[in-house]
Amino acid sequence: MEYMTIILRTLVLYFLIIVVFRIMGKREIGQLSILDFVVSIMIAELAVTSIEDPGTPMVRTIVPMGILVMIQIIMAYISLKSEKVREIVDGKPTVLIDRGKIDENAMKKQRYNFDDLLIQLRENNIASVSDVEFAILEPSGKLSVIKKEDDTKQKDAGTLLPLPLILDGKVQEEHLERIGKTSLWLRQELRKVGQKDIKLISYCSLHKNGSFFIDIKNEKK
Repeated sequence: MEYMTIILRTLVLYFLIIVVFRIMGKREIGQLSILDFVVSIMIAELAVTSIEDPGTPMVRTIVPMGILVMIQIIMAYISLKSEKVREIVDGKPTVLIDRGKIDENAMKKQRYNFDDLLIQLRENNIASVSDVEFAILEPSGKLSVIKKEDDTKQKDAGTLLPLPLILDGKVQEEHLERIGKTSLWLRQELRKVGQKDIKLISYCSLHKNGSFFIDIKNEKK
């Protein structure tokens, strides 16, 4: 009888966990935020404990799982509304190589050593640091690499780091400073292309050729 109880609990929890993770949304394992990761571990621990102790009522497992899912959903909603909360929960990208120059201070802040850098460069099929224009450590821990341009005609344009200048209607001052521009310059350039209200822009980035990519909030195609 006990074995049958264990089998039934395993099946119920299996399908319950599938539903829970469907509710939490679609993300690759390597792209889980700290919150997602913690919730996943706690749900797995609750499931294992329930299966190992058939005498414990399942409600003691299901209720905590429901609470964890609610926390995750609420925090995800707050993250959509607040950039600061999003940075705390998900983190933000860190530029480790900027225009061919390694930023040792950024590496120290991320507790990231040169062995880590070289390993991830090799995983990106980069044989030498000298071939890298930009290397960005993503919040997931993945290293995104932008190679140096071979065409000398694009040498100056190739120094632009493709970072968002506007996110959710807010100017990204740090990114503007990195490319040597100001918010005043950005506003003037956007007016030239007919965009007067920055709050209506969900995403804006600058292409290498000097043109803007602009996505308007809730714009219908």
